Amino acid sequence: MANLASTYSNQGRWVEAEKLFVQVMETRKTKLGADHPNTLSSMANLASTLWNQGRWEEAEVLQAKALELCSKKLGQRHPDTLIGMNNLAFIWKDMGRHEDALGLLQTCFDLRQQVLGVDHPYTVSTLSTLEAWRKENEQSVV
Repeated sequence: MANLASTYSNQGRWVEAEKLFVQVMETRKTKLGADHPNTLSSMANLASTLWNQGRWEEAEVLQAKALELCSKKLGQRHPDTLIGMNNLAFIWKDMGRHEDALGLLQTCFDLRQQVLGVDHPYTVSTLSTLEAWRKENEQSVV
């Protein structure tokens, strides 16, 4: 089910993806527990699907909850936690919370640098995004 939901998501079939991601998340909550890594992954996938539909407030609530649980369960420096942090920063940026997004992405970058190393693709990508967002912010202030 999760793979099919991901396929729908990759195809931009958001309504179908959302429906399946909800089922997967609820089933995993019941069978594995609310803080199981697979359940948290399902929550993040659903949040991403909501984000892709422009439903930023709903995505924010779900992603923030997934991030909180992931941080408690796996630790703030775990790669899955860092992915959640990155995703929440993108949601905040789309919501117009530019300073919050920049701050969270900076934290994510700092941790990725420590955990994954400076040459890891996620670290490099985060730095690139951080620099682009800073540049956008500077241009909007002028």
